[in-house]
Amino acid sequence: MNDIVLWVIEAVQAVDPVLRTVLAGIAIMLETSILIGLVVPGDTVVLVAAIGVDGWVEGIALGATVVVGALIGESIGFWLGTWAGPYIRASWLGRRIGEEHWERSERYLRRRGGVAIFLSRFLPVLHSLVPLTVGMSGYAYRRFIAWTLPACVLWAGLYVGIAATAAGSYPELSQRVHYAGYLFVGLIVVLLLVLLVGKKLLARREERHMRRAAEPKEGERRRDR
Repeated sequence: MNDIVLWVIEAVQAVDPVLRTVLAGIAIMLETSILIGLVVPGDTVVLVAAIGVDGWVEGIALGATVVVGALIGESIGFWLGTWAGPYIRASWLGRRIGEEHWERSERYLRRRGGVAIFLSRFLPVLHSLVPLTVGMSGYAYRRFIAWTLPACVLWAGLYVGIAATAAGSYPELSQRVHYAGYLFVGLIVVLLLVLLVGKKLLARREERHMRRAAEPKEGERRRDR
C-alpha cells in the first residue's frame, strides 16, 4: 500500500505544477458558475491537485488560484443572473433543475441575506443557484463579493491545506510506519466523510430558512402522523 500511495503522489507531482494549478482553477470556476457546478466535480479536482503540492509556494499558488477561479465562476453566475436570469430559469436546463430548487434559493437569500451567500458555498445545489439568484434579486455586486470572498478563501484553505499537508508529510511517515499507506488512505476517506457530513448537517440546519412559510417543520409532520 505504501508503494501505491507513493506512486499516486509522485504521478500527480509529475504533472507540471503550473498546468496542475491552472486546471484546478478552471475546474472550480466551472463548478461555481452557471449550473455547471451540478455536474463538474471541482472539489475532487482541487483535492487531487493539492496532493501533488510540493512546498508552501505551490500550496499558496494553488490556494490563490482556486479562490480566484471560484470568484470568477460566481461572478459569471451573478452577471448571468442579472442579464438573463429569468430566461435561464425558464430554459430546458432550468426546468430540469426544478422550480422548487429555484424557489428555495430565493427564500434562502430573502431570509438570510449575506449569510446565505456565504454558506451556500458549502451547500449542494445552492452553490450553483445562489449566484444566479443574487443576480436576479438586484443585490449589489460589491456586497455579493464581500460575502462570497471569505467563503471561497475558507473553502480553498480547507481543501488545499488538509490534502497538501497530508501528502507532504507522507513520504517521511512511510519510512517510519509500515502501514502508512493505509493511514493515508484512511485519512483521505475520513476527510471526505467529514466534509460530506458537515455539508449535510449544515444543509439540515439551514433547511428551515428555505421552507415555504406555510410548510410544517419535520417535527410537526411527524406529530401529525
